[in-house]
Amino acid sequence: MKQAKARNYVSDENISVPLFQNKWLDKLTRTHISVPVTFFFVYAAGLLYYAAVATELTFLTIVMLFAGGAFLFTFVEYNVHKRFFHAPPDASDQRKKITYTVHGIHHDYPKDKQRLAMPPVMSVTISTLLLIVFRAVLGQYAFSTLAGFLVGYALYLVVHYSVHIFRPPNNFFKYLWVNHAIHHYSEEGVMFGVSSPLWDYVYGTIPKKTHQRSDLEVSSP
Repeated sequence: MKQAKARNYVSDENISVPLFQNKWLDKLTRTHISVPVTFFFVYAAGLLYYAAVATELTFLTIVMLFAGGAFLFTFVEYNVHKRFFHAPPDASDQRKKITYTVHGIHHDYPKDKQRLAMPPVMSVTISTLLLIVFRAVLGQYAFSTLAGFLVGYALYLVVHYSVHIFRPPNNFFKYLWVNHAIHHYSEEGVMFGVSSPLWDYVYGTIPKKTHQRSDLEVSSP
């Protein structure tokens, strides 16, 4: 595995470096953003259809479970990002190597379009595992809840891709660009929520200092 050098956030270079020496294994770490996003939306639609025709749940119950699943995703997003993707300073070398493989390279090359989303093999695998777990825990409520969870993940992917590749909009959503820029380029230990800062407020990982615009150039593609 090659260690990447840090790149400036505003660099125009969309560099993608090998993560593994084996070219076929390395290919499995790359994907176009449209592939997992489309997969998750289609999978979610299939789950909702199944919930409607194969369970006794009412339309309102399905909608509420869907919303609950989407909300659950924001909680999982925050905690996975904070507790798994970022190794503590006293972590073992093996833990740091794993962390770099799954997330650290993204911090070194944040504008690498090929690694801004989960590759197809991992998308299918994790979705299948989630369905098994949700079904075991929630029974017939699993399908609607998982549909919301996967749509939440798909929207997260869209937001994450957008804040790294596109200019920030001149509206409320600009704060998503600023928040993620703080995490990448000023204080790595804050702002772990990408699609929402909700859990950063809950857990107290909001930045404690005021950031100047010069510190947070949020980018042009």
